[in-house]
Amino acid sequence: MKIAAISDIHSNVFALEAVLDDIRKRGADVIVNLGDIFYGPIAPRATYELLIEEEIITIAGNQDRQIYESMDDEIRDNQTLQFVLAELDGAPLDWLQLLPKEMQLTADVYLCHGAPGNDCIYFLEDIENGPGAVRTDAEIIALLHGQSSPLILCGHTHIPRTVALSTAQLIVNPGSVGLPAYEDDLPVVHKMENYSAHASYALLEKKVNGWLVEQFRIPYDVEAARKKVLLLERQDWAAYLQTGRG
Repeated sequence: MKIAAISDIHSNVFALEAVLDDIRKRGADVIVNLGDIFYGPIAPRATYELLIEEEIITIAGNQDRQIYESMDDEIRDNQTLQFVLAELDGAPLDWLQLLPKEMQLTADVYLCHGAPGNDCIYFLEDIENGPGAVRTDAEIIALLHGQSSPLILCGHTHIPRTVALSTAQLIVNPGSVGLPAYEDDLPVVHKMENYSAHASYALLEKKVNGWLVEQFRIPYDVEAARKKVLLLERQDWAAYLQTGRG
């Protein structure tokens, strides 16, 4: 079985097009999308239209929930959210609300956005101990909450990672298709950075001795995406997209 894993598109249809083109060239039995699909000042509607043309197994992320759970005051104070909701009005928003939050893909493979049972948790990184700090084996196992699948695919942090556990489980984060860096203030002020503009995804293939994991960094038309975010005066996103730094 050969799985292409994508995550955290954040409405960057330009990066998504490049990633899907690369996946087609390399071949995959299935493509899985691990959430945070549309939130972003680029092209939510075009991202939706491209996704539904493909046979992609999709779960929702925390910022997908934010789109359809947002309250009036939150929308009023967030121009990017206003833009996303206007772009997704109708069928795309209906589609988004029906997505599962997690999925048992096969007996061996489990899909989640953050960690099992919580789409907001940084599964592999302990950001309170500084950028790039990977949790201990015991900490990651505790966050499994009993999920025993040999392979778990997650997203949320935008950082490509492959971590093997003492339980003989493998956790793989394919990184972000559409946003290589960002800053956040929860649970503490922190930055997540990949240090380049590339789009990220992972290709996994079941072999006799275990899973072969390939992490790819794909070039794409970054300037097209930057022009879109600058229309909404998101200079922060323009810098994230261009540099991969927060």
